[in-house]
Amino acid sequence: MRIQFLGAAGTVTGSCFLVDTSQSRIMIDCGMFQGSKEIRERNYGSFYVPPRSIQHVLLTHAHIDHSGLIPKLVKHGFKGKIYATPATIELCEVLLPDSGYIQEMEIERKNRKNRRAGRPMFEPVYNVDEAYKSLPFFQPAGYDQIIRITPDIRVRFVDAGHILGSAMIEVWIEEGSSEIKLVFSGDIGNHNRPIINDPSIIAEADYVIMESTYGNRLHQQHCDKEIELLHEVIWDTYKKGGNLIIPAFAVERTQDLLYHLILLMEDRRMPPMQVYIDSPLATAATSVFQRHRDCYDQEASELVQRGEDPVSHPSLKFTLSAEESKSLNQISGAIIISASGMCEAGRIRHHLKYNLWRPESTVLFIGYQAEGTLGRLILDGQKTVRIFGDEITVKADIRNIECYSSHADQAGLLRWIKSFSSPPREVFLVHGEPDATASLADLIRMETGLKVTIPAWQQIVELTPLVAEPDAALKQAYRSLSGKISNLLSAGVNPLYREEILNRLAELEAFIEEKTVKIS
Repeated sequence: MRIQFLGAAGTVTGSCFLVDTSQSRIMIDCGMFQGSKEIRERNYGSFYVPPRSIQHVLLTHAHIDHSGLIPKLVKHGFKGKIYATPATIELCEVLLPDSGYIQEMEIERKNRKNRRAGRPMFEPVYNVDEAYKSLPFFQPAGYDQIIRITPDIRVRFVDAGHILGSAMIEVWIEEGSSEIKLVFSGDIGNHNRPIINDPSIIAEADYVIMESTYGNRLHQQHCDKEIELLHEVIWDTYKKGGNLIIPAFAVERTQDLLYHLILLMEDRRMPPMQVYIDSPLATAATSVFQRHRDCYDQEASELVQRGEDPVSHPSLKFTLSAEESKSLNQISGAIIISASGMCEAGRIRHHLKYNLWRPESTVLFIGYQAEGTLGRLILDGQKTVRIFGDEITVKADIRNIECYSSHADQAGLLRWIKSFSSPPREVFLVHGEPDATASLADLIRMETGLKVTIPAWQQIVELTPLVAEPDAALKQAYRSLSGKISNLLSAGVNPLYREEILNRLAELEAFIEEKTVKIS
């Protein structure tokens, strides 16, 4: 069998992996490329194989850089099933039509310029109607259920702890009398996030396709203190008298913020600042959260049991119409949460245009900003930026709380790959910028001794079953024991069991020594 890396290779976005076996062809994720113009142009290219030849798609989660080209796949002939968790499906029902609308508006703007210049007209990758036509192809897959999707492939979705409904996907592929197990990490979540569970631990795999977004970075702040950091930014802005503008992804990041804002309100720690959620998409996504409380962690579930809503409060104002959104351009002393999270589209660009030049205002980033995005330019200290054709001076206070990231940092990624009790034969690092991926690859090699590969975009790799050989079982047992001892040392040994562990290891060493002497 073989895997082809059609996206998220050498870049953070466009997650897409094609798996070919002797009997089946499936795709894991079908994401849209975001960032620089050069990267975005890939969205207009072909899929490199006929969409009709792909039997099924496995979707790790709803973010557009993982799901955003599904309508294009259907538009060009795909007829199979798109397996995803129920929460992911409902979020896609909101996100994909919105993506189609954004593309229609963007192409309309470009074509106005092209028409005046006498240049050819463009077509969107897909439109709103085509996005809606892709939705009937989705098929729910619950967590922790093994599903046979083709005669030679079984799959299981487990909680990735990244966003509501996000999954890591285990894939078992039968090759003759052998079997290969692949694990696609999707986006690995950060620990101790509001509302959702921590990422799952997987015991074993032959090959792991693993994200590396924060592969060269640690979340600098104490990530159990993000509510205090948010509290500080809010009060600093209130004292200046300006607006607090928060670009936030409509899914998960907005709900994390609402959760903490509600806690501050309940504790009477908020200044008299009105909070606006200026994103119809975020409003719809919040409704999905309220319908999928089965995905909540223990803390959020306990709030629900007490009759409290972790993501909604009477003091919050959700703006829906364009007129309501435009009226926010005339106010001061408010908190405005708006999409998109990387400032590439949506209402947030209007709020930045009206607030970036105001020194009394603050722009707070709470999520990853991909290279080439407007958000990345602002966060990196650009003095002027262009928004809707106008040059805007950046005089607002620019702040960043990394703890709100729904991605594990370098330490979290390393902890996850070390958690395999039976280490994989090879790890493929994807979904990261080159420096991040290279840094994480070096660290994994050094800390675990695993084989790590950084695939190139469109690269094809042959994957083979483990060939039976003399002492193969013994080698597997050694890898398993070695991994468990490594995990034990990393976590710290309970003093109550330290002596017993040492004694048993000494017995094993003596036994091996005896058998080695007899053999020699």
